[in-house]
Amino acid sequence: MPRPPHFNRSVTAMPGAVYSPFAHRLADHPGPVYPLHVGDTWLEPGEGMRMQDILSADHAGLHQYCDTRGLPDLVDALVDRARSRSGLSWERESVLVTAGATAGLACAVGALASPGDEVLILAPFWPLIRGIVQATGATPVEVPFYDRVASRAEAVEAVRARASERTVALYISTPSNPTGRVLPRAWLEGLAELARSEGWWILADEVYEDFVYAGEHVPLAPLAPERTVTAYSFSKAYGMAGNRVGVLVGPSKAIEQAQKLGTHSFYNAPVPSQVVALRALQAGEAWQRAARDQYRAVGAAAASRLGLPAPEGSTFLFLDVADALGPRGLPGLLEDCFEEGVLVAPGSSSGSDYADWIRVCYTVMPPEPTLEGVGKLARLLGRD
Repeated sequence: MPRPPHFNRSVTAMPGAVYSPFAHRLADHPGPVYPLHVGDTWLEPGEGMRMQDILSADHAGLHQYCDTRGLPDLVDALVDRARSRSGLSWERESVLVTAGATAGLACAVGALASPGDEVLILAPFWPLIRGIVQATGATPVEVPFYDRVASRAEAVEAVRARASERTVALYISTPSNPTGRVLPRAWLEGLAELARSEGWWILADEVYEDFVYAGEHVPLAPLAPERTVTAYSFSKAYGMAGNRVGVLVGPSKAIEQAQKLGTHSFYNAPVPSQVVALRALQAGEAWQRAARDQYRAVGAAAASRLGLPAPEGSTFLFLDVADALGPRGLPGLLEDCFEEGVLVAPGSSSGSDYADWIRVCYTVMPPEPTLEGVGKLARLLGRD
């Protein structure tokens, strides 16, 4: 008999809803809602950097395909930006414009990891990276890290302890989604040295590099330029999540392989989105400064309300709620939150060791309703 139709086992092993099991019910919820489960911003892009600011009459080919690497003017601007921020002599072949950083990281992982390989992921992690690794047929190996290590030596040992002969890459997020941590230079230097000694690639998720409130952002590429592929995002940097424009920067041999995957999946990032992305690079610094000031203030206020230290960067708080869980466990807490109109992301989406944690985004709504939702959450957690 013929074999019945079946699905890709790597895909069936991936989670579906990673940010909230109640998101599909949000539209029917009576009363105010507080969607603190997804990482986005309430801010619109700056003047001149919105879709309504461009006309097809002013941009030839606005509704046509473009070079799969990206619009030439945007690629050139990104090369200049990468050089100035890293001090490295990147060329056009080192840059790829992607359909959001999510697609960029998917292309990077697909280019660097084969079925049966292992990718080390510092945990807790951005919820989509685990599924991205699974989709390639590689195995994501979680490294409990951000809340577990306190020195360079501990950081290196934590990663080394989870490595194996099948390890091919190490994924690092700084500033971190979801913890808000900004990793110190010494730790990153130690991890880069380990990757070099073991022959691993480094996948550097630096999409929140422009939102650091304490300490400094240390880019990974200058520490190991021959093996680091870095992802950036206009979604985060300029409030353009719906536009779907991200960037990969790395060794040309790696970008060449990632570009093949981009060509065979999204082909090119949306051309109108690339046009406004270029405008953002040229004139978006004031928007970023204002956004950073607002994010810093609301992040500190939200953290204080929940009894946490102020975040060092990114747009998230990650908190252990084990002491507030009753016999229904975290699902019960999430349901109670939903009844109050509050959605938060379960910690298990960011790591298997974090089933009693939750992630909160404090930038998806303006400060007043955000802090109102955080206040409701604090009361549910007994943190009045």
